[in-house]
Parts: sequence; structure tokens; C-alpha cells
Amino acid sequence: MTTSVGNRDFLLPDLGEGLSEAEIVEWRVAVGDVVTVDQTVVEVETAKAVVDVPCPYAGRVVALHGAAGEVRPVGQPLITIAPLDDAPDPHATYREEERAGSGNVLIGYGTGHGGTGRRRRRPRLALAPESGALASADSVSDAAAVSGSPAPVGSPAPAGSGPAGPAPVGSSASSGTAAPADRTADSARTGGPAALVISPIVRRLAKEHGIDLGSLRGTGPGGVIRRADVDAAVAAPAPAARLAAVPDVPAAHVGLAPAGDGDTVIPLTGIRKVIADKLSRSRREIPEVTIWVDVDATGLLETRAAINAATPDTPVSILALLARICLSGLRRYPQLNAHVDTEGQRIVQSAGVHLGIAAQTDRGLVVPVLRDAQRLTTRDLAAALAETTAAARAGTLPPARLTGGTFTLNNYGVFGVDGSTPIINHPEAALLGVGRIVDKPWVVDGQLAVRKVTQISLTFDHRVCDGGVAGGFLRHVADCVEQPALLVANV
Repeated sequence: MTTSVGNRDFLLPDLGEGLSEAEIVEWRVAVGDVVTVDQTVVEVETAKAVVDVPCPYAGRVVALHGAAGEVRPVGQPLITIAPLDDAPDPHATYREEERAGSGNVLIGYGTGHGGTGRRRRRPRLALAPESGALASADSVSDAAAVSGSPAPVGSPAPAGSGPAGPAPVGSSASSGTAAPADRTADSARTGGPAALVISPIVRRLAKEHGIDLGSLRGTGPGGVIRRADVDAAVAAPAPAARLAAVPDVPAAHVGLAPAGDGDTVIPLTGIRKVIADKLSRSRREIPEVTIWVDVDATGLLETRAAINAATPDTPVSILALLARICLSGLRRYPQLNAHVDTEGQRIVQSAGVHLGIAAQTDRGLVVPVLRDAQRLTTRDLAAALAETTAAARAGTLPPARLTGGTFTLNNYGVFGVDGSTPIINHPEAALLGVGRIVDKPWVVDGQLAVRKVTQISLTFDHRVCDGGVAGGFLRHVADCVEQPALLVANV
């Protein structure tokens, strides 16, 4: 499908693992920009991760199909590119928009593609004023999201809403560009320079950290403030004025829709929806059992200290040692490295251990996977774990790295808790949990002593094994934690 002779539509590609849609987080280009082959043009959020999408075509951008916060189905147009020799003059488009006013549809944008889904209406483009006016703009936008009825095309915006309110599909706001007239008007209202912001995530991060968007200089196309600009401002030494910029009344949170009697409605979308669906399915389908034991981890901590003292340039974490112990246990009890094929009525034991590591991120709980972890040395495990968890928290892991696990290790002790009965990561058959390591009284050789004690738990699918196998695995893990030398016999 093309919008004019010679133009090419880049369709939202299949991002893997059966994902059928993606939500636009931030456009990296604007209408009129010249792009090269494989240049990143948009950042999208799937149910698995935040992904940078490169464009396979070179030329001039003539249309952006969708706005920040909009959900696009796979296979539908994402961006339209025209060859450089016959692309329309973007400045003529801007001039036409200024004459037509709000709601003018960009050339080549169209409205008949169909299949476009929206979870909720979000601010399509925010020319953020000073922080004092930031809350009112987002509050109006969120109110529009609840009603589901944006202002009519060409009608004046509600008082205080500014250009952050819902924009019609195909308008300059929805395409990721802003007319110069809007920029000037916003500057006049706020009494200072306007900040061009497309991404709701950028506005949310700025609010959370008390960053005045008007004080930032955007590094994106056309001066758009990107997430990296906010992160840089957060990392910089905080001036005293930043605290004063935080409004006394909490601003409305992007994505939070106010309801009656002070309630707040949080739509289940994106990764939060996937987490909810997967955990619900796990509880429905898997007859899980949790067993646990307290262990003396003093020897494990001493072993780690000895390893790192010998080679300080390549430190080994406690999590890496626990992963090594899990791999040893799964070698002895392969029944737990499996899943149940309900349709085929069979249990499938995996040849390799694809170790999942539960990681808490700003986007929710994710479980990145280390493929064939049994082939890695302990130092390799430590390096892979550090790289993987950092990428997961940054949201840069591709969807393929977040699926396909066969066994999960969950260090819930980082939350300061001793024990848990976690839900198995469907369709896996087992999950090992580790609580915090604390000083406790412990009997050693008949004498009371203070030792480093932790609680470990195993949650398993009772369909794949009985208590004997599960108890044997957990006891093996506990013995290796208490006596790390036992690992030598299995490595």
C-alpha cells in the first residue's frame, strides 16, 4: 500500500514471540526529516519490552501513522517514506497547517487503514510549560481519557489544557510535529520558552524527579526532549530550585484515570496486562506446591569473598553462585527442568537449562532468560547475569530474551523479606526463591553461634514430580549453600 506514486509504507514488523501489536512510545523522527536505511525511527513498547524499530527505506518522512500512546497492530503502516527527488516540501505542509488550524490531516496520512486500536487516549504532544502549569495540562488530558471524547476538530482547547490535550488522528500533534504557531502561543502563555515533548514517559519521569521540562534542551529531532535528556538532568547535581519546582498538589499521573470518590483507575495495558494474564493462567493451570528450608549461608559468603579476592577484576555475585547451584541440582533432578504439554498430554524435559532470572523493573516484573546456562562457567554466569539484569531494567532486551525459560531463580531477598510462595512462571515447572541473608543464632557443632542465615524455597508443578524429587532438589541446593565444596563433585 502506498500513499502516492513512489512512496513506500513501512509496516509495523512482527517483533517475535507471537506479539500482535505495539504501543508507540516515542517517535525519533518527524514529518519532513530525511532518514537513511536502518535508521531508528520510533521506539515502541510491546508486551515484552521497549524496542527501537529501524526503517528499511531511505528518503523523506511524509507521514507518521500513530501518535505516542497509540497502539498499532502488526502489519499496519507505521511510517511513509518518499524518495528524496519527489518528496513534498515539509515547510509547505507546515504553512498549510497554520492556515487550516488544528486538526488538518497531513499529506499522505489517510484515515482508512483500519485496524488501529487504542487502549486509552493520551496526550499526543505536550509543549510543556513551566512546572506550575504541568499538572493542569495532564489533568485535562486524563479527564478526556476517561470520557473517551476528545474536543471536536477546530474547537478551542479547554482552559489550561494547552496543546497537551487529545489531538485528532493525523493532526500535527499526532504526527509528532508541532506547528510554529503553537510553539509561539505556548511561549506567550507560560512567559518562557516552551519545551517540545512527545513521549508520556518523558513527562512522567520529569514529574517524578521534579525536573522542569522548560529548562531542558531537547536533543531529539526539532528539539524534542527525549528520555535521555531527562535522565541526564536527573544525574546532574540537583539545584536547590528543583525542589521548589515540585508542585504541592500531586500532578495527575500519565496513564492514571481519576474515578469517582477519589478512586484511581489504572488500565491493565502493556507489560502489566501480560503479567496479569500470565500469572492468572499459571494459577489456573498449574497445581503448585511450595516447600522451604532455612540454611546457613556463611560458607557461601566466604567462598564468594575468596573468589573475588583472588580475581578482583572479574567479581562473582551471590546470585551467580546460586545459579551454579541450581544448575547442579537440575543436572541431578532433570524432572524440574520441564513443562507440561497439556494438549499432547505429556511432560517435556528440556535438553538445556534456559535459566530465567526474575528482575524488578520500572515497567514491572520481567524474567530475562540465559540460554543454555549449563554451558557457562561461574564467571560467565556472573557476567551474563549482570549484563542481562541491567538491560532488563533499561528496557532494551529484545522480546526473544524474555521468553523460553525452563527454570526460574528469584532473589526476593532484595526486597528485605525472608520468604515467599511465588507463582511459577508459566509454562515452567519450578522456581527457586531465595530470601534475605541475615545474622541469626545457629547451632554449629553443638554450640550456639551467630551465622549468616537465609531461607530458600522451591515452588514446583506437582504434575511433573512428587515430593521426593522436589525435596531432594531443595536439599541438594541447601547442602551446596552450606558446603560449597560439594559443587566440585558435580562441575
